[in-house]
Amino acid sequence: MKICGKILSATMLALALSGIAAAGASAKTLVYCSEASPEGFDAALSISGTTYDASARNVSDGLIKIKRGSTELEPGLAESWSISGDGKEYTFQLRKGVKFQKTSYFTPTREFNADDVIFTFDRQGDKANPYYDYGKGIWPQYDTYSFPSLIDKLEKVDGHTVKFVLTRPEATFIASLSLTFAAIQSKEYADKLLAEGKREQLNAKPIGTGPYQFVDYQPDAVIRYHANPEYWGGKQKIDDLIFVITPDASVRYQKLKAGECNVMAYPNPADLAKMKSDPAINLLQKEGLNIAYLAYNTMVAPFDDVRVRKAINMAVNKQAIIDAVYGSTGIAAINAMPPGVWSYNKDIKDDPYDLEQSRKLLADAGVKDLVMNIWAMPVQRPYMPNARRTAELMQSDLAKVGIKAEIVSYDWAEYLKRSQDKNRDGAVILGWTGGIADPDNFLAAMLGCKAIGSGNRANWCNQDFEKLIQAAKLTTDQAERSTLYEQAQAIFKQQAPWLTIAHQVVAQPVSTKVKDFRVDPFGGNLFEGVDIDE
Repeated sequence: MKICGKILSATMLALALSGIAAAGASAKTLVYCSEASPEGFDAALSISGTTYDASARNVSDGLIKIKRGSTELEPGLAESWSISGDGKEYTFQLRKGVKFQKTSYFTPTREFNADDVIFTFDRQGDKANPYYDYGKGIWPQYDTYSFPSLIDKLEKVDGHTVKFVLTRPEATFIASLSLTFAAIQSKEYADKLLAEGKREQLNAKPIGTGPYQFVDYQPDAVIRYHANPEYWGGKQKIDDLIFVITPDASVRYQKLKAGECNVMAYPNPADLAKMKSDPAINLLQKEGLNIAYLAYNTMVAPFDDVRVRKAINMAVNKQAIIDAVYGSTGIAAINAMPPGVWSYNKDIKDDPYDLEQSRKLLADAGVKDLVMNIWAMPVQRPYMPNARRTAELMQSDLAKVGIKAEIVSYDWAEYLKRSQDKNRDGAVILGWTGGIADPDNFLAAMLGCKAIGSGNRANWCNQDFEKLIQAAKLTTDQAERSTLYEQAQAIFKQQAPWLTIAHQVVAQPVSTKVKDFRVDPFGGNLFEGVDIDE
């Protein structure tokens, strides 16, 4: 039974608070109103930021971290590393004395070591690993970032030293290890679950080395965490962290105003002016490394014809969408990555809004009375405030050139799963927030041939484009890489596998009681180092 409005917020908050173990009068609780339920708690199985927030970003650590509120890399579970002269061997010195979390369902008997690092990557790359197929053998991030062809072997040098041997130099390798698929898993815990016939619990009851440890989850309602008392980075000032799942942005705002949550995800752009004037709310804002797009399935006719894709691009009044959906937070997207990423090609011009030319291109392609689906996301994301409204505006625009568009949607987990299908109908509204501040994280991860079936929702494989982005991986000369990426962007725009929609400024409303929350340019909601007034 679904309960709505204030009854929902009061019930869920009471449920969450009632389950917190008594920690004395000084215990601090922070409530985060999140936008959706996670797909699970193993981030390596997902490409959803909602899942990342609920798992890797707060529960786990990787070898490499990103400094809070920045794009700067810093040591994580690896204290230091060295690179061979040919750029193919990376040797990591692991941090000693790091403990995995002790919970009601697992008590570790040893500290973090090299075995955990090797297991974390081996389960995604070795089909003989007993965990390889527990997620149906689908590791979307590992595949998207070309790790199957990149990793030659992993070597345990000693208990706290690991060597990655690569098949080729890779300019983004260190940065890639900060991504959520590289969050280190406990091999001891995985072995225990395997022996008990409970592999699937690795995705339901996570164990990590991060600042917060998982307590429990009531689906579509509440996730509870407790500060990891033995966190290597120091115990957090917040004792209990609660995610109250609240899909409606207006309800999230009401909860923030009522003090029922302290941080909220993804406000409606129309509410920002009121938030700025509210003395109880601190509205934090930062330019985001994100993009929203409409991805055509280029494997299916008539979207395999660039003329049809260009015709649709020219039929959509993008500025009207930005005005109606994004307001002051939207910037028209031209390229496949945001202007804040180096090598952004400023010389590329956007497809114009031109109904006459759109009709001509459709006629030239022999397309008449086209009926297509537009997929509209059911949730807000850092790059898309309202996909349903966006789809409705597109639907109205396309009707002017004789295209009948029908809007379809699914719940978030199903939407992500179905949109990967190579036989998917129509065009899907999605987007991406970069995990690292590198053009490869957009062009290769979202449009590369190797990303088809994972991040590449256009199912687009252009060999000229592919040669450029693969060549850019092989050199550390940024000027050379920039030239290659600029050329790749020109091919992308000419071939139009997407209708590029917008980039959104990230707005993060928090209670003025919250201290030192930092907006993540990569779109995450991270609570390490955050405090709150009692």
